[in-house]
Amino acid sequence: MRVITGKAKGIRLKTLEGLDVRPTTDRVKEGMFSAIQFDIPGARVLDLFAGSGQLGIEALSRGAKQTVFVDQSAESLNIVKENLKKTNFIDFAELHQKSAGQFLRLCPEKSFDLIFLDPPYRNQMLEKILPEVSRILRPGGKIIAEHEMNCQLPEEISDLILQKNYFYGKIVVSVFSEKINAEETES
Repeated sequence: MRVITGKAKGIRLKTLEGLDVRPTTDRVKEGMFSAIQFDIPGARVLDLFAGSGQLGIEALSRGAKQTVFVDQSAESLNIVKENLKKTNFIDFAELHQKSAGQFLRLCPEKSFDLIFLDPPYRNQMLEKILPEVSRILRPGGKIIAEHEMNCQLPEEISDLILQKNYFYGKIVVSVFSEKINAEETES
């Protein structure tokens, strides 16, 4: 696992070992970041299920202003911290050891431009958490959710609309943005 492009291009990142760990492949990550490449410079980013921190670090490498990393595992956050030091992005990061729900309850509204969601598979967490996550997305922001093929997400959920699904074998990356109010578009 490595940083694909930007300031930290080519730097290998450490990851946790074990059956519960499923790092995003370079192919999926490249596709994911190609879809949002123009939204990254200067963005405030949330990596909600941080794991090794590779998605948030990739965003920093590509010009994001700051990334907030959230994971309930102390071991995961230690790996994130090591990877941030290795890539020299520690000063542009904030780390929180909390569950996604705990963090979202404490997070102020309209806080982030880009939000990465890569929760553990097979627990249907995305449908439950997307409405909460929509509250902290800034206008014009995007939510990028990685999930397995058999996790069917609705085209509209809370204040979000599905922009596009990208398919990579058994993996799907869904990009959501805020619904545009029909009344606003008529004026």
